[in-house]
Amino acid sequence: MSQAALEKRSEDPKFSPKKFLKQRSILVIDDEHGIRNFLIKGLSKHVGLIESAEDIIKAEELRQRCHFDLIIADIKLPGKSGVEWVQELRENGCKTSVIFITAHAHLDVAIEAIRAGAADFIIKPFRMDQILTAINRCIERQEMERENFVLRRQVDKIYDSSGMIGACQLIQNLCSVIKRVAPMPSTILIEGESGTGKELAAKSIHDLSGRTGSFVPVNCGAMSAELLESELYGHVKGAFTGAHQAREGLFSYANGGTLFLDEIGEMPLSMQAHLLRVLEEKTIRPVGSNQEIPVDVRIIAATNRKLEQRVDEGNFRQDLFFRLNVLNLHIPALRERIEDLKILAQYFIETISTSLGLKPYRITESELSMLAGYSWPGNVRELKNVIERSLLLNTPASECIATSVQKKAVPETIVSSALLEDIEKSHILKILEMESGNKSAAARHLGISRKTLDRKVTAWAKEKVSL
Repeated sequence: MSQAALEKRSEDPKFSPKKFLKQRSILVIDDEHGIRNFLIKGLSKHVGLIESAEDIIKAEELRQRCHFDLIIADIKLPGKSGVEWVQELRENGCKTSVIFITAHAHLDVAIEAIRAGAADFIIKPFRMDQILTAINRCIERQEMERENFVLRRQVDKIYDSSGMIGACQLIQNLCSVIKRVAPMPSTILIEGESGTGKELAAKSIHDLSGRTGSFVPVNCGAMSAELLESELYGHVKGAFTGAHQAREGLFSYANGGTLFLDEIGEMPLSMQAHLLRVLEEKTIRPVGSNQEIPVDVRIIAATNRKLEQRVDEGNFRQDLFFRLNVLNLHIPALRERIEDLKILAQYFIETISTSLGLKPYRITESELSMLAGYSWPGNVRELKNVIERSLLLNTPASECIATSVQKKAVPETIVSSALLEDIEKSHILKILEMESGNKSAAARHLGISRKTLDRKVTAWAKEKVSL
């Protein structure tokens, strides 16, 4: 097809770019006068500025005078090849996107161009729609890189030394408290729903504390009293059946550091008395031993239950509650800080896509509105799981939430608590049905603990009975 025919075809509106910014500037470099004219005529109505050069010397003169967002360059040029020139630009720190055009469709030429940092590679003769498509890809890639850069700057600013990500006032206040109390030796009780980031907050306190020992987490609700006692304090050889050798406990491993007692509200009553003694005396006694061992361990406890209610029910010692509750930190649920949804989602998209080697994407405002209308019972952990599923399945995050939830989700950021509870209940029951009633699998899918799921299901069963 002749160049004139290509120019005529390029006028067809179906070959116009889907997205192009009038503020963009392009530099065209080709020693063929016809190619330069073809590109200038076809692109001038779409861009703010387009300049052309027949060789590298003229191209450098133009580049020194003004900024170009994109360069379209032939590979074979008089004097110096386009590939050599782009390699020099990259070595000098120039990151301008480059689309190479060439009449030589050899694999080794394409590989050389890609290694030089080409954003795209087009074979002559080409159509205007091919150029426009390549330009759109470059522009979209540039916009994503800029957004990711801004996001990283926001995260660097928001994800400060406190370790928490968020711009809302609740999180900013929490960050300030964490940084203030971290260097102190005081015991801290962290409260918040499952998946809100209680362990992250505890780890941040430890990292800022200046303590030289390790950060050691333990789930108090996952073990029996006997096993938990051995895990925390260790045991001597022969202390019980199967104790063939002595073993140090987690208090010893955390000596000089921090012991994080997660789900402290689920700790058996018999163990609560032992823990109270350790907190008061700063010593531990391994199972089967008569020897007291001094320890220097800071205790940070966390719970998704109301400990005061557990005390009233007789399931938690009041004296231990007072001992742990020297300082109380509350981690807000995601629905209480919904304005942080976008930055959290984009942060997870960037970090997870990088770790999995997948292509990141941008959340649209309409999709963000749908996500904002969901109650997120699994909080930030569930959001992270949803983002990971969306990346793995190459599906919008909103489609990774149950269909019934999407139908009920509303675009407004203000949602009544009654509707949020209905959405949460519908979503959880849908996941349970999908997992054939397997609560453990459903809890993992939702990003919440099995105990949290059991409590919710039991509460709903009681409501049904009362009706």
